Amino acid sequence: MSDHTQPQPESAAELPTQYTPSEVEGPLYERWVERGYFDADASSGKEPYTVVIPPPNVTGSLHLGHAFEHTLIDALTRRKRMQGYEVLWQPGMDHAGIATQNVVERELGKEGKSRHDLGREAFVERVWQWKGESGGQISGQMRRLGDGVAWDRERFTMDEGLSEAVQTIFKRLYDDELIYRAERIINWCPRCLTAISDIEVEYQDDDGELVSIRYGEGDASIVVATTRAETMLGDTAVAVHPEDERYAHLVGTEIELPLTGRRIPVVADEHVDPAFGTGAVKVTPAHDPNDFEIGRRHDLPMPTVMDEHAVITVPGPFQGQDRLEARSAIVAALRAEGRIVAEKRPYTHSVGHCSRCKTTIEPRLSMQWWVKVGPLAKAAGDAVRDGRVAIHPQEMEKRYFDWVDNLHDWCISRQLWWGHRIPVWYGPNGEVVCVGPDEEPPGTEAEGWKQDTDVLDTWFSSGLWPFSTLGWPERTDSLAKFYPNSVLVTGYDILFFWVARMMMFGLYAMDGQIPFEKIVLHGMVRDERGKKMSKSFGNAVNPLDWMDAYGSDALRFTLASGANPGVDVPIGEDWVKASRNFANKVWNATRFALMSEATVEGPLPDAAELSAADRWILSRLNTVVADVDALYEDFQFAKLSDLLYHFAWDEVFDWYLELSKTALAGEGAPATRRVLGEVLDVTLRLLHPVMPFVTEQLWTTLTGGESIVITDWPTDSGFRDAAAEAEIAQVQQVVTEVRRFRKDQGLKDGQRVPARLELSGTGLAAHEGAIRQLLRLQPEGEGFAATASLPVAGATVALDLSGAIDFAAERKRLEKDLAAAHKDKQQAEAKLGNSDFLAKAPDQVVEKIRARLAMADEGIARIGSQLAALPVS
Repeated sequence: MSDHTQPQPESAAELPTQYTPSEVEGPLYERWVERGYFDADASSGKEPYTVVIPPPNVTGSLHLGHAFEHTLIDALTRRKRMQGYEVLWQPGMDHAGIATQNVVERELGKEGKSRHDLGREAFVERVWQWKGESGGQISGQMRRLGDGVAWDRERFTMDEGLSEAVQTIFKRLYDDELIYRAERIINWCPRCLTAISDIEVEYQDDDGELVSIRYGEGDASIVVATTRAETMLGDTAVAVHPEDERYAHLVGTEIELPLTGRRIPVVADEHVDPAFGTGAVKVTPAHDPNDFEIGRRHDLPMPTVMDEHAVITVPGPFQGQDRLEARSAIVAALRAEGRIVAEKRPYTHSVGHCSRCKTTIEPRLSMQWWVKVGPLAKAAGDAVRDGRVAIHPQEMEKRYFDWVDNLHDWCISRQLWWGHRIPVWYGPNGEVVCVGPDEEPPGTEAEGWKQDTDVLDTWFSSGLWPFSTLGWPERTDSLAKFYPNSVLVTGYDILFFWVARMMMFGLYAMDGQIPFEKIVLHGMVRDERGKKMSKSFGNAVNPLDWMDAYGSDALRFTLASGANPGVDVPIGEDWVKASRNFANKVWNATRFALMSEATVEGPLPDAAELSAADRWILSRLNTVVADVDALYEDFQFAKLSDLLYHFAWDEVFDWYLELSKTALAGEGAPATRRVLGEVLDVTLRLLHPVMPFVTEQLWTTLTGGESIVITDWPTDSGFRDAAAEAEIAQVQQVVTEVRRFRKDQGLKDGQRVPARLELSGTGLAAHEGAIRQLLRLQPEGEGFAATASLPVAGATVALDLSGAIDFAAERKRLEKDLAAAHKDKQQAEAKLGNSDFLAKAPDQVVEKIRARLAMADEGIARIGSQLAALPVS
């Protein structure tokens, strides 16, 4: 393909002195897409590696949670692509039934209209129009982040093919008697006027009131407590525990329900906790899930007392009142009759709210469509238990089993117009016909046939995502190649609502074949203090702002650096700044290497031709390659990011580049240039999956290759050189100790001082030039007089500090520090010598005191050495 972007720089001279992400990222990404690097070929002979993107809502925009999850998936897929796999990262969006319908209804509201003014067909057309004009902005934001997805395969849960998959599996489940229609308790939103799933209910602590009400009279009375007094109009029993002797005489009798004139039975049920409250509960089967189960066990009537708007429908003085209005009125009426035994106000308790409109949820008995999940959930549990599917981290398995082993039947119908309409038709004589995708409706409306008005829960269609996106129910080449998925990366918060449903549907639809081999669960992104991010808390962050300010690589590296499996991820702007600094360091180090004529041409020289520094860095490089591979296979993103950061910054940039300067000026320059090129080449490739943009720009400049995206992933050559590692460790020890001494003496970093190096017999002689350069040490010269002598690593470094420092002031400062160190030691020894302290103090406290003692001993030795090195005035 042609390349319409600006030509790549070919040398350090053409690389800007500073890295400016905004000038690099956009053109690079479009180049990758144009060249088809992210496309997936179903006819390829390569081993497949498949990951689906958890489909974001069509109404959504990129938030930090998306950026975090996408960074991890992109890192996995970029590495596998470099390893030679045929990678499919499947993109797409969810139609988000309630959320999308609410958005369009709000737009209509601005025009003074409702969906009912348009009618169902016109309203659905209006939603499709909105989707085409405004939906899916997150796709462009994913490009900003660098997502390497197969854009030519992008899918939408309301696409024709996916709609066919939904209708197909509904028909199969219906025919297998795993879908049925029945009255059950559901979460009802009186504002959205639909049932909603458990995940769409947000619980928060609200201030309400707890009232205790006496039912019945005298000895034949029971006190019950409730926060929803209005539901008493639908009570059909009072329940007590079968072994509660306080109420044994009332079980089987009837008591009067206040304000209604009705009499209701007292029933014995083991669900009741006799130690909680009065040990008696009011039973409202149509408005409470637990009460519903009690009602079923005791064959109780189940009258609803509110309509879909949460308005009281019971004839009498409260009819027509909103539930909250009726609550106050009923409490007042009970108080007037002397029925209120106790009132607690305010009473803080957890209340469910609709996540879309924040309206308080009303548990409500309703006729809905359900999936009988028993056999499906068992299959989903067995797939993990027998090892066909692995959950990472493994400790998350318990959460999974807690869910699938105790799963209730799933309400899949929603009272909306936007979504997959339930493919069931009702005939004029009570007929019920489920229609498959290749079947015609059984009759017309004129003949008395009507289709069910409900649509399916969004999770129903997204549960088919791993195979519906590949063309199922047809047995396509893509399905054969890319199913099952290699790994699913998603948040632990939707383990139950999405992951378990994909497991159930995948095993059912694909004849027992698992939908994915591994489930990798990550935590939630939080602010730097560990607090949940929320607009209401004022700590929500738009990731695009940070990408604009610091670059996408900086955000990605920060997110990956916090990604410990299954653990929440704190993030702050300062951390993104630090990652930006790292990207700049990588840029500057590569520019230095290019200016030093580093090369990747030709094979590496034999070890015998290399300096100790060259052998050391190659040995360390191969160890890091092996370690990074192991960490990727264990999904330890934080650890591998930390490893790469410290290897690149500490070992390559701070040590090897400095050590190589001496070799680059001497006879070993050609070999060192080749090693320097190798080290930068491999380091950039290791960093690429997490930091794709800066590594692409630098790697193509360094190597002249087409793109780092499609080059090979580094492999461990097996080269190790323990002797070279030990030799360079000696050099590092000398340099580190002398640097510490210089700092302690108050010498400036660039200040040069005369020194004599006694290195014979240590293996350090070959590194004298590098040591002097790193420590800013001049040759001895005439009149050299050592004022300080430092023994370190078997060598001695003698320094002439005359004229460089005030020895009297320095001695005074060191003596003060030495006295403080002795005091710390005495205090630590006193505590550790106290048997009472050791017996009572926690282990971590004792360890802290021991560490303090060790630190004091180290300080006494170090400061004593510094004092001894000072000349006597």
